[in-house]
Amino acid sequence: MDCDRPKERPVLMWRPDPNRVTKMDKFRERVNNKFNLKLECYNDLFRWSIENYAEFWEEVWIFCDILHSKIYDQVVDMSKNIAEIPQWFQGCRMNYAENMLRYRDDRVAIYAAAEGREEVEKRTFRELADNVAVYAAAMKKMGIKEGDRVVGYIPNCCVTIEAMLGATSLGAVWSSTSPDFGVTGVLDRFTQIQPKLIFSVDAVRYNGKQHAHLDKLQKVVEGLPELEKVVIIPYVNKKEDIDISSIPKSLFLDDFLASGKDGETVPPLEFAPLPFNHPLYIMYSSGTTGPPKCMVHSAGGTLIQHLKEHVIHGNMDRDDIMLYYTTAGWMMWNWLVSCLAVGAAVVLYDGSPLVPTPNILWDLVDKIGITILGTGAKWLTVLEEKGVHPALTHDLSSLHSILSTGSPLKPQSFEYVYTKIKKDLLLGSITGGTDIVSLFAGHNCSVPVYKGEIQCRCLGMAVESWNEEGQAVFGESGELVCTKPFPSMPTVFWNDPEGFKYKKAYFAKFQGVWAHGDFCEINPKTGGIVMLGRSDGTLNPNGVRFGSAEIYNIVEEFPEIQDSLCVPQRNKYHEERVILFLKMSAGASMSQDLQKRIRAAIRTQLSARHVPAIIMETEDIPYTISGKKVEVAVKRILAGEDIQQRGAYSNPESLDLYYHIPELQGNW
Repeated sequence: MDCDRPKERPVLMWRPDPNRVTKMDKFRERVNNKFNLKLECYNDLFRWSIENYAEFWEEVWIFCDILHSKIYDQVVDMSKNIAEIPQWFQGCRMNYAENMLRYRDDRVAIYAAAEGREEVEKRTFRELADNVAVYAAAMKKMGIKEGDRVVGYIPNCCVTIEAMLGATSLGAVWSSTSPDFGVTGVLDRFTQIQPKLIFSVDAVRYNGKQHAHLDKLQKVVEGLPELEKVVIIPYVNKKEDIDISSIPKSLFLDDFLASGKDGETVPPLEFAPLPFNHPLYIMYSSGTTGPPKCMVHSAGGTLIQHLKEHVIHGNMDRDDIMLYYTTAGWMMWNWLVSCLAVGAAVVLYDGSPLVPTPNILWDLVDKIGITILGTGAKWLTVLEEKGVHPALTHDLSSLHSILSTGSPLKPQSFEYVYTKIKKDLLLGSITGGTDIVSLFAGHNCSVPVYKGEIQCRCLGMAVESWNEEGQAVFGESGELVCTKPFPSMPTVFWNDPEGFKYKKAYFAKFQGVWAHGDFCEINPKTGGIVMLGRSDGTLNPNGVRFGSAEIYNIVEEFPEIQDSLCVPQRNKYHEERVILFLKMSAGASMSQDLQKRIRAAIRTQLSARHVPAIIMETEDIPYTISGKKVEVAVKRILAGEDIQQRGAYSNPESLDLYYHIPELQGNW
């Protein structure tokens, strides 16, 4: 059951120029001409793409001009449902790295900036290809071959991309975590996949401080007995000032690369011809309540999805420059890198987005001419709280899109972007996940932006919102599901030969249908989507189901509140009540009056049945390293469980605040 609440009229924030012909328009025209159709708008094209998904994905292959050495025999077997995980583009031979390096000219491919550095490092497409050739040759000389795992415990820098492309050109599999992961978090991931080669650094800079890294690296290396080489990049300090003698099997980057050269001659760059389904990346679930699951993503599935999203949805071309603020341990890094296949440039930033000033990324937009800026929703909230007003302080004339993900983008953040940053740009709230290394719903250059909504369900993604009875619903909250196959589904989970973990993760709730674990609402008027939080943290007091994001959008507008966490608690009778934890802003304090105003706002904007049973103060809210608020672990703590897996948290000590809270003990 979904509860009654007033429905606001959609508030238009931005509309595309009706005189501009986008790549979405060109793609729709191509489909109309080829199949003798009269698809008039995006919704028509979307329906066709999911009803005819084999034809649709073939058209994406052609439209995006995927490089291959052998064409496919069949796009997909449409007799298999999504839970049978059908194979795509069988018979083809291709290479992901070859598609990333299809351009070999002197246009800039990578801009790399970092906290504490004045200069911006650059790589042209020609230089990038030459460097990748050396990495590949050095890896080949040490014995790296198809299927071997190469990993990075590494910042978001040029070497990360070059090492990944070198490995994948050979058919090796890449996996990475960022230096802010602790030793346990890294070993929870890498021990499962047994890498042969690891890239890492001597130290990193973050939030105005230098953080030594070699002690952590040593412990990681000691926990990975299959490693054959440890390659260390002098990232903060000079090579002569770094002692790596305590780290087994280690050598510096330049010494490793020298093994791949014949004097100064750049070795030939060759690309292993691989199946579409060949493993490209191993990525990990959050690991906030148990060992991380290892998701294997295919080279072809990753490539075709990212090209669809960049080119068709985002209207990207070679003149674009994208900065997505991410670490190398978040899927948005993988998504960002695929821009190279378009011939667009990518901007890497390593460091705090708030130091030395909250304007650091806006400074880069103007300095480099960035056209697309991607970030987590939390960063925009923090900028608003700090009173940052880029429209007054920066030019931003190059910027045509801002993308946001990681958590639901609050309606007030839409207002902030269009009033304080720039009026004429596409604000694309996007959602998908590490599970699919891509998007279920997101930005669209051909449809309007409405306040608080993701613009559309993405082409080829048969996304619906289902109630508990497995019925599609519109205008009310439900589980985000996908009913038909798509190419970027994980091919397998690592060390899951029978597929038990895979099927349990996505197909246990509704038979033969992917249930993603997100709670959402599809607007029947606009076609947009509102994300309402994780469905495994769904609130259900008295049989009324709703998502935590509905509460956050109201509560976090109060200036006294810096952050909040809304979780359910059950008693022995299986009754549920809602607990709202509040982290106060500096100088603010909890009071009866504040609680009264919060309850009144929730009752007015949602309903009486949304009002939390208990509102209480907390000192901190747990977050993952990738910036996602953690509800499920707290829910389990309140149920009496002990959360041992803490490697994925940016502030693991915050969990201790939720054990044995006196006000939440006893019968109720």
